[in-house]
Amino acid sequence: MQRRDFLKASGFGLAGLTLPFYGNAIAAEDLLSSLDVGMKKSIADAAMQAARDAGATYCDVRIGRYLRQFVITREDKVQNVVNTESTGVGIRVIANGAWGFAATNDLSPKSVVKAAQQAAAIAKANAGTRTEPVQLAKAPGVGEVSWKTPIRKNSMAVPLKEKVDLLLGANADAIKAGADFVNSMLFLVNEQKYFASTDGSYIDQDVHRIWTPFTVTAVDKESGKFRTRAELSAPMGMGFEYLDADPAQKFVSPNGVTNYGKSYDLREDIVAAAKHARAKLNAPSVKPGKYDLVLDPSHTWLTIHESIGHPLELDRVLGYEANYAGTSFATLDKLKDKFKYGSDKVNIFADKVQPGSLGAVGYDDEGVKTKKWDLIKDGTLVDYQAIRDQAHILGKTESDGCCYADSWSSVQFQRMANVSLAPGKQKLSVADMIKDVENGIYIIGDGSFSIDQQRYNAQFGGQLFFEIKDGKITQQIEDVAYQIRTPEFWNACVAVCDESDYRLGGSFFDGKGQPGQVSAVSHGSATARFNGINVINTARSLG
Repeated sequence: MQRRDFLKASGFGLAGLTLPFYGNAIAAEDLLSSLDVGMKKSIADAAMQAARDAGATYCDVRIGRYLRQFVITREDKVQNVVNTESTGVGIRVIANGAWGFAATNDLSPKSVVKAAQQAAAIAKANAGTRTEPVQLAKAPGVGEVSWKTPIRKNSMAVPLKEKVDLLLGANADAIKAGADFVNSMLFLVNEQKYFASTDGSYIDQDVHRIWTPFTVTAVDKESGKFRTRAELSAPMGMGFEYLDADPAQKFVSPNGVTNYGKSYDLREDIVAAAKHARAKLNAPSVKPGKYDLVLDPSHTWLTIHESIGHPLELDRVLGYEANYAGTSFATLDKLKDKFKYGSDKVNIFADKVQPGSLGAVGYDDEGVKTKKWDLIKDGTLVDYQAIRDQAHILGKTESDGCCYADSWSSVQFQRMANVSLAPGKQKLSVADMIKDVENGIYIIGDGSFSIDQQRYNAQFGGQLFFEIKDGKITQQIEDVAYQIRTPEFWNACVAVCDESDYRLGGSFFDGKGQPGQVSAVSHGSATARFNGINVINTARSLG
């Protein structure tokens, strides 16, 4: 099913998402099947031998089975249930010092050999236009290994009725709590990925992800004014156990707003959302000006994603990538000059191994073992995110393990790792942070945003906004957005709460490239304070 067909069938658009609805519709029971490992190894060996015979000096093979289930509801109705499968093999080679790639959904030996030969032919054709040969950082073969997302409950095995009952029950709760409209969804992904290379690796991985987004709308029937609130959960690299609603995973703000960690109570959150949306209808509009901002992790993740995660992708830094909001202001000279990206409170790390995160895998799509590494240390830029054919540009001897493709039919390229703000080293609660704020705004949840083509100037909204006066949260307010210049904003960070407040947010469908691909990536932080940030009023007078 293609994206436009899905959106038409579901009856509404999902603003801001790039949805990879490729593949064939399948029965729900087929979501539990998988490809035989022995068969995958035979396919990979045949492809690699054919590539060598065609003149390739390197070859990697990715055999993938990508399963997705989407359950879409509105009020008391199921709008759509979609199960998709996409299976095939992608073959990437180096011949005559250049890359070539080909793919096929036919796993027969004849078709796989033909695709390998085609990849080699493409590489040789590309060699005529290259200025220098591809330089691959070493990635020693690891033999036959496997990795699985450490789930306790396979989402694909949960009966569809249980999923539908959960969503419709939540919708009913929201209506009873004051909502006029409610959309709720369940997005489930299982990527069964097999990687093999002429370096000597045969890597079998089973990756699971889950997301339960919703939008609640409250309407003032006299004026026609309406307000919405979305979920305060995060998409996670977990199984269905994420929805078990573990009370120990709740984070309650000083003014009683409940947020969530590695467990989520959908029905509790959707009831709160209905009440918050109703309260927004009467909330006063913000007065523009300079404020100290206290940003909850459910909000901060998006600011990290746009103003640090993307600009520190090395392909953007080098100008190789400019789709989806451009290149990067954080050029290589800034690394050399020890650029002060933020205050000494700002420690940013990249991480492809954090349990529960969307980006957690054992090996990337180049067969590189994943890891954690620093990007910004005590406010100073210290590194970027690089893959095998970029590592030499930074003087590195190995890749950072952040190469990814969203399908067997897509060529893998540099993608963002989980990029997170480290929690503060000193004990500091959210309440302690707020009590020192004289004139500020407490922001919870992510909202709309915009950013320029160098990732330098940006604007961010949110879900919930609360005024802070003389160390106390006084009232809910509306129409808030703040404007930043990236280094000025991060240098205005004066405090970060400790590890007890650390949580993940993230993007289930992060777009990049041309043709576009999506990836899933998490961003963690604890609540953080930024002083003297310019806040605008987003309300518009219609005359």
